[in-house]
Amino acid sequence: MVKIRDADGAEGVGYSYTIGTGGSAVMKLLDDHLVPSLIGRDADNIEMIWRDLFYRVHATTVGALTSIALAAIDTALWDLRAKRAKLPLHKIAGGAKDRIKLYYTEGGWLHIDDKQLVDEAVEAKARGFGGAKIKVGRPHVSEDARRLRAVRTAVGDGWDIMTDANQGFTVDEAIRRARHFEELDVAWFEEPIHADDIAAHKRLCASTSLPIAVGESMYSISQFKDYLQGGACSIVQVDVGRIGGITPWLKVAHMAEAFNVPVCPHFLMELHLPLCCAVPNSRWLEFIPQLDLVTNTGMKVENGEAVASPEPGLGIDWDWSTLNKFVVHRQQHH
Repeated sequence: MVKIRDADGAEGVGYSYTIGTGGSAVMKLLDDHLVPSLIGRDADNIEMIWRDLFYRVHATTVGALTSIALAAIDTALWDLRAKRAKLPLHKIAGGAKDRIKLYYTEGGWLHIDDKQLVDEAVEAKARGFGGAKIKVGRPHVSEDARRLRAVRTAVGDGWDIMTDANQGFTVDEAIRRARHFEELDVAWFEEPIHADDIAAHKRLCASTSLPIAVGESMYSISQFKDYLQGGACSIVQVDVGRIGGITPWLKVAHMAEAFNVPVCPHFLMELHLPLCCAVPNSRWLEFIPQLDLVTNTGMKVENGEAVASPEPGLGIDWDWSTLNKFVVHRQQHH
């Protein structure tokens, strides 16, 4: 988390994330190389600042640590800009809509048995979600197909089932499994192959009618450009914490729109909510309420849709009394 305070006292808060490891490396990059260069800058020059910071650490780009560090700064600058303008993020960043459909990702894990898988999907449908994500990648395709079929039978035809392989297959195995998944009408096949292999994704796309979703493990605009130009994906899951902030996120979303490809971002639902509402080609928001423990008010949900906050800024009501209990590192730059 990064707080940026302007000369007039206005404050913006940004954040990004790692999963278990690497956080200390991100903090070091922020403290030693990125945050000091912000001092004395005009906070309204967000594009200029992003590019200057990017080139300042060009030796470590493009990569996860740099993108995560840049994202924390960039989201803080956008929060500051929106608060000073007295506008919510979804309006200052585009204002395409004020709500987005939700799908459920808290269940569906590979290790749970068929009954629990079905029960959680049925419960998600009853709660108003428009779909749920099921992990795939059991040792044999027949196991994945059996589990998906059980869920499809339980929820019926008019409800979406997303599948996620977490880059677990070779291209040939992905093609094989996609053939079995097609008859179950899954909404998409997410990260079927290693994210670096554009040619493999292109071959997969050409072999199946399933939408192929990528983006969770991509860290630059150019990667998305190559996928879109190559016809190697049909859904973009650009993650604001992985791409380097709101500034590049919006560029990827608009680039996807030019290719008539929808945006369904990965994770960070509280931040992706206003971004999805800023652009016209967003289709789904992933429901993973990870911030509930450190926020005072949760994301507003109505009839299976997330509703953008009308409050200026990111629209996240941080619980600082709780957050401050877990501070492991703090450094101030003036």
